[in-house]
Amino acid sequence: MSSTTDHPAGTARSTAPADPGVRWGWAMACIWLVFMLFPALDLLQTPRPLAQQVVGWTVLVLFVAVYVHGFVIADLGWMQARLPSWWPVAGLVALVALSAASVALQGISSMGFFIYTSAYALFLAPLRIASVVVGVLVVATAVLAGLVEAFSGGAFFLPVLVATIVTMVVARVLEDRRDMLREVGEEIALVAERERVARDVHDVLGHSLTVVVAKAELAERLVDLDPERAKAEIASIRSLSREALGEVRATVSGLRVARLGDELASAREALTAADIVADVPSDPDVVDPRRRIVVAWVLREAVTNVVRHSGASRCTVELGDARLAVSDDGRGGVHQPGNGLRGIGERVRAAGGTLTVTSGPEGGTRLEVTW
Repeated sequence: MSSTTDHPAGTARSTAPADPGVRWGWAMACIWLVFMLFPALDLLQTPRPLAQQVVGWTVLVLFVAVYVHGFVIADLGWMQARLPSWWPVAGLVALVALSAASVALQGISSMGFFIYTSAYALFLAPLRIASVVVGVLVVATAVLAGLVEAFSGGAFFLPVLVATIVTMVVARVLEDRRDMLREVGEEIALVAERERVARDVHDVLGHSLTVVVAKAELAERLVDLDPERAKAEIASIRSLSREALGEVRATVSGLRVARLGDELASAREALTAADIVADVPSDPDVVDPRRRIVVAWVLREAVTNVVRHSGASRCTVELGDARLAVSDDGRGGVHQPGNGLRGIGERVRAAGGTLTVTSGPEGGTRLEVTW
């Protein structure tokens, strides 16, 4: 079954629900139509003029049709989208009118119509409209049972109606809460995905562009001294740019995975291009396989920061089973972390590790990740 809060009527559900209990809610609502047997038997057994018989059966059939139509449409998002937004209110108005007509014609045997109309209102109509309709039906039941002699035997309908309304309200509140939690979950997933893309793009582009800048500066110095070497560096810049473009595309599609072996080679190349002596191991197998992807991302960002900001002449990378350390002999000074350090800090914490960045009294910076 479906419900709306104070949103426009008919906007309760835009997609088919995955929960079988909700998907088949219309069937659960229709099961209770078995109690329509009582007004049907009254029409069959109570002598009435033919015209009243025709009107009675017509009202009964139309009531069941509108009731079933409402719950079926509410569970079929594609069909609901083709109807005007006010269709639940129109159905509710029709049910109220048909209930009044049936009660006027058949008397006490049709007072059960009020229960079905209340269920329709509470599950499908906007809350303010449903509250008014349900209130009117409760008052009408109390007045008829208490003041009209012909309906005196229908007093038992009042507690049944009230109990039904309470049950429906609780069900509606629970369903609305579930819908709200689902929407919040979708929002959280969307924000997490945006942060992932932003973090990955920063890490990918930050490192790649840093290497490109370093190689461009090297090529500029070599143009006159060693033209062939300068050409080789320019070709390397072109290759790096294409590679970075591919990495950005893979990042956006969620397919980008950092490989520690590639990052070790890339770190050595970036440091060398920036005239920094690189003491970088070449064997990634010393790191626990479960942690290599995180270590690769941290190494990329750490080396990028060394090239960009340290002014170092030497950089050392140390690897262990559950450890990475990147140290340099640059100017040192641990400043407020930027997006890059915050991003790798999030990656490390998500993997259960600890990230520390320290600076010695004589300069130099050391970034370490441990588990």
